Amino acid sequence: MKILLYTEYEKSLAKSGLGRAIRRQAQILNEYQIPYTKNPQDEFDLAHINYYGPKSYRIAKKARKNGKKVIYHAHSTEEDFRNSFRFSNAASSLFKKWICRCYTLGNCILTPTPYSKSLLEGYGLQNVVALSNGVDTEFFCREEAAGKRFRQKYGFSEEDKVIVSIGLYLERKGILDFVELAKRMPDVKFIWFGHTDFCLIPRKIRKAVQTRLPNLHFPGFVEPDEIKAALNGADLFLFPTLEETEGIPILEACACRQKALIRDIPVFDGWLEDGVTVYKAKTLAEFEEKARGILEGTLPDLTEAAYKIACERDIRAVGTELIALYRRVLTE
Repeated sequence: MKILLYTEYEKSLAKSGLGRAIRRQAQILNEYQIPYTKNPQDEFDLAHINYYGPKSYRIAKKARKNGKKVIYHAHSTEEDFRNSFRFSNAASSLFKKWICRCYTLGNCILTPTPYSKSLLEGYGLQNVVALSNGVDTEFFCREEAAGKRFRQKYGFSEEDKVIVSIGLYLERKGILDFVELAKRMPDVKFIWFGHTDFCLIPRKIRKAVQTRLPNLHFPGFVEPDEIKAALNGADLFLFPTLEETEGIPILEACACRQKALIRDIPVFDGWLEDGVTVYKAKTLAEFEEKARGILEGTLPDLTEAAYKIACERDIRAVGTELIALYRRVLTE
């Protein structure tokens, strides 16, 4: 079999979690020695479509018309479109109608978690399969030297308490709460990796990113090596996101055996358990209380249990299931 691995706007999406998920798909195909192309003009047996743009829609529609199989990867939902870019809330119902139109072109709809699967089925979509985007535990791993490089680069001493987060500059990612926590905890260093063009985000998010505090840092987008270093060098990974279809950064943190505090939202139910693999919070007061407990060592270290979660979602395990799905769809 030969796969069309197609992602519209791939270069623009490279700096997002979606971009990381797509790179892992290519890594899986390479490791399993499955031929693939990114050019829709090439010959292929099955199209794996990763985006919902108009060109993606046309390619999927043409593939179906020509008798080719299509897996439409549902990385996005109406719920995680809201509270993202300017005017996204006003356009969310139209967005939902459009993605449903795209996704129904798939012989199978692939999505990262049982939670996102339930949302899609709630839209009336069928043939939805949940499969994690996965994490490369050979790359994202505990590496003390990388952690030291991170602290040296950003001027953090060994004594400094450092909280790191990762994400685009979106309200949905919890960036407002991140900034507020930095205000409430001036004795702790806060650093957020990620970037979104200011013209795409509301004024209140631009204002939050421009907050001037001695303990608050926004270095922007960095390459995976630096994310790995930060996850090794920080004292806590904070993930205050309000909505996800999976949340790749938490998998990377678990793989690096980094202590984690995440928002208590439905997407994490059933696989990340509060007080067992990670700590969860709902309010700012809870985030501050638990963050201090983790940093001061009054809360137990859960990193080994979290590491097992990452191993279960290693890309080699995910890859086996993805290749099996390709073969099943091709024979149906």
